Amino acid sequence: MPDPLLSQLESQRSAFLARPLPSHGERSAALASLKRALLRERAALCDALAADYGRRSPYDTLIADLLPCIRQIGYTRRHLKRWMAPSRRRPGLLLHPASLRVHYQPLGVVGIMVPWNFPVMLAIGPLITALAAGNRAMLKLSEFTPATNAVLRRLLASCFTEEEVAVVEGGPEVAARFSALPFDHLFFTGSTAIGRQVMAAASQHLTPVTLELGGKSPCLIAPDIPLEFAIDRLLYGKCLNAGQICVAPDYVLLPRGQEEAFATAFQRAFARRYPKGLASADFTSVVSAAHYHRLTGWLAQASADGARVIPACEPARDDAAHRLAPHLLWGLPEQSPVMQQEIFGPLLPLIAYDSLDEALAYIRARPRPLACYLMSLDAAVQARVIKEVHAGGMAINDTVFQVAADDAPFGGIGPSGMGHYHGHEGFLTLSKAKTVLRRGRWSSGALIQPPYGWRQRLLLWLLLR
Repeated sequence: MPDPLLSQLESQRSAFLARPLPSHGERSAALASLKRALLRERAALCDALAADYGRRSPYDTLIADLLPCIRQIGYTRRHLKRWMAPSRRRPGLLLHPASLRVHYQPLGVVGIMVPWNFPVMLAIGPLITALAAGNRAMLKLSEFTPATNAVLRRLLASCFTEEEVAVVEGGPEVAARFSALPFDHLFFTGSTAIGRQVMAAASQHLTPVTLELGGKSPCLIAPDIPLEFAIDRLLYGKCLNAGQICVAPDYVLLPRGQEEAFATAFQRAFARRYPKGLASADFTSVVSAAHYHRLTGWLAQASADGARVIPACEPARDDAAHRLAPHLLWGLPEQSPVMQQEIFGPLLPLIAYDSLDEALAYIRARPRPLACYLMSLDAAVQARVIKEVHAGGMAINDTVFQVAADDAPFGGIGPSGMGHYHGHEGFLTLSKAKTVLRRGRWSSGALIQPPYGWRQRLLLWLLLR
């Protein structure tokens, strides 16, 4: 029995081979059509995500799912003609006379595996890049967001045929088959553990992969910064989507002795942003009962391990609606699950340090994260952290907003991912940079062809100096 996923891929590949190089006008028109559809369906997408989560603030959806896509389409369309143009390179003396150009060709069919936490932005964002580079795409949507998937399927069907953009749904078995298809490029956003499986499956066909993973992104509060300032900047990044973000601050490093002051200021700041606590319409639920039980289980384990657990508000949880307030965790042992795994939710460990050297050593001793955050107004401290910490990206005196930069690459490093997308780097990732050397009637290559003699020895002597 033929595999319907493979059949869909072969259909798209045949269509691509029939039209392997879409024009700038065709690509720009496709992106414009996608933008119109997103704007037309924005209310439906907000409603669908609220249904999938149980409660999700429409502003979380508009700001973090819709707005980045609309901005990315505009930025891409403005720059696409320049990106598509062949770039001129210098052939050098050895190849003279000749012209040398790099042409950017579509790869073919791109697979995009979409997570549940931002199912619009993390489906449409990579798709924008794939279409800009002239590719076809198949999207594997998350089984945790069925209502959103239905809107996305309708939205995309209004713009594209299935030979251009196809939507796939299903659970882990479908995801495993999808990742094993012979795509021309595979794009995955999700956990590090699943990323390893995806990369192993893709390796069977030598399919190149872009992995956007996560890890434990630190927020380092330097001694010079007022706590209220630092908390104001990190609170949004930890509370947006209830902390279910791959670049959310995962733990805080702060000067020893400031833990009590931090907790008090954090509670005050949360009350200002969410005056009704868990009942605030602007605070989003944990996506599913399974993820809620994972987080509350970690809270129970933290208490059993002797940590001090400080909720941002009371009541701090609603088990029936799987709503969980941010909880500060102070005094966790290093072997605690919260200290070993990416949290992906509203739990925030506090780790005290005695010196900046100690804080930086703590970060460097752990796997390289997708993001690093520094709260400091000291230029020397900023320069040192930029130099000494490896991370996929960094924000100083802010959190999560570095992802919104259109004209800059986004991607992980080591266990937090590989490859880049966004902006020009994304276009290059999903294009083949093909070098074209062009010669005329005469070629300098004739000077180094057999039979070898004194002319070749003299030329090599000159070139090897």
